[in-house]
Amino acid sequence: MIAFPNAKINLGLNIVRRRADGFHDIETVMVPVGLHDVLEVIVDPSLPAGEVVYSRSGIALDGTLESDLCMRAVRLIGRNLRLPGLRMHLHKVIPIGAGLGGGSSDAAHALLLLDKLLDLRQGRDRLDFLAAELGSDCPFFIEGRPCIATGRGELLRPMQLDLSIWMIQIVHPGIHVPTAQVYGQIDSSGRSVDLASILHGSDPSAWQDQVINSMEKIVFAQHPAVEAIKSRLLAEGASYASMSGSGSAVFGIFRTTPPIMQWPNGYRSWNVRALS
Repeated sequence: MIAFPNAKINLGLNIVRRRADGFHDIETVMVPVGLHDVLEVIVDPSLPAGEVVYSRSGIALDGTLESDLCMRAVRLIGRNLRLPGLRMHLHKVIPIGAGLGGGSSDAAHALLLLDKLLDLRQGRDRLDFLAAELGSDCPFFIEGRPCIATGRGELLRPMQLDLSIWMIQIVHPGIHVPTAQVYGQIDSSGRSVDLASILHGSDPSAWQDQVINSMEKIVFAQHPAVEAIKSRLLAEGASYASMSGSGSAVFGIFRTTPPIMQWPNGYRSWNVRALS
């Protein structure tokens, strides 16, 4: 059985406060977009129960196979359920360290795939709980629609946000930005921003000065190339442009198909649509 874990973009990212547990309370709107990895899981009767043969292709990932989020998702399911022998393969397309949530999406879709393949009938609440153990963004990919995210990012409230007529260009400069490193340098705002009210009833042409990613100032100072992408997208006609999450990917939202843009060697770009 095959799934296609999708990326996400962040509309605004307000770091409200640092929590006692070391995490931060945030406010953001996450939107699923049509940039995908490919994940396949099959039952192999020739393997002993509980054994997982896992392979990867595409973008190279750091760390061991056992520490990979997809493998951790399988082990999490197998903690309380007896699983058959499995073969799993991930083809990685979504860049890592980009703020696009690719690893979190892979983990969430591994949970969803196992639930469907093995007819586990875990239920949405149970899958959300397991996903939150794997990472703050993982429950969003279980939900699979635009959501206001608060807490560490795991508290979700679905919202109506129709971007279907807009084209989104995502540009990744080949720079890996460790999320924890950016969070460690950010100054909390200490205040709440009502992103839902700003976004509701308006379109991206009204967002640029109101829907702010507060992590941009940290990343732009360290990686001017990331800021240059945002400036270029706006100059080429984007109605709204922002860094996604903690970067380094930047996206522009266009009313029509974006113009063809030449980017430096090592950059990658995709024209995608928002998913509903």
